[in-house]
Amino acid sequence: MKRTHLPLNALRVFDAAARHLSFTRAADELAVTPAAVGQQIRALEDLLGVVLFRRTSKGLELTDEASSGLEALRGGFLQFEDAVQAMQAGQSSHVYTIAAPREMFAPWLAPRLATFRADNPQVRYVLVDSETSDFTEANLDLALRWITGPDELEGMQVGPSERAIIGEGGWIGWPGDPAPGGMDEDATPQVMVSDAGQAIIAALEGMGRARVPALLATSLIESRQVELPFTTEPCHRGYWLVAPLPQWRQKKVKALVAALTA
Repeated sequence: MKRTHLPLNALRVFDAAARHLSFTRAADELAVTPAAVGQQIRALEDLLGVVLFRRTSKGLELTDEASSGLEALRGGFLQFEDAVQAMQAGQSSHVYTIAAPREMFAPWLAPRLATFRADNPQVRYVLVDSETSDFTEANLDLALRWITGPDELEGMQVGPSERAIIGEGGWIGWPGDPAPGGMDEDATPQVMVSDAGQAIIAALEGMGRARVPALLATSLIESRQVELPFTTEPCHRGYWLVAPLPQWRQKKVKALVAALTA
């Protein structure tokens, strides 16, 4: 019999009926009717081609065929339970694998992770610097991304959907804004850097002006304890904490998201 064709539900009913030697008590345990238990047993007997129970004046008895397979069946169910517990252990694990833009780590993410770990000293982190990392391949629990929305993932936005325009002079470009200020896409900004964090640092050093995520600008400027006036404008993107639904529902991920967004 193929593994995909194993009558697992009927076997579970058989195990309960064999333990109680009563369809009624088995039905109570399984929260079904005695008739449903009887139907499952008859279907299993038809599939296996053997009789599993005999009715006697004393009640139900297991046949020799039923008894011969019962120990192995119960061992199998115990292994199923061990497998489920092993899979659930990942949900209670204190190791977090997180992907985030590199420029957001120092000014925004790191202080919040440090606070969370101070309250939960058993926690360990694995940080991945690519915000586009695949959740399955990188075994991620959570990602921080500069996106328009979570799409097929579950998520929570942190900070406003705004860009900040900081600095003065010629434009500073970066991959998220390679043609700032309405500049022709074929034109090259006076300064081109690799990410929004570098664009902010360049603006802070007087190398020009840049359009960057407002949350990042605020966090980075505050972390450097400098003053730099800037204006903001609406933007279709924002920073989101995202994860596939199974990860998002995990208690450990819920706890971390709550801490990061507090």
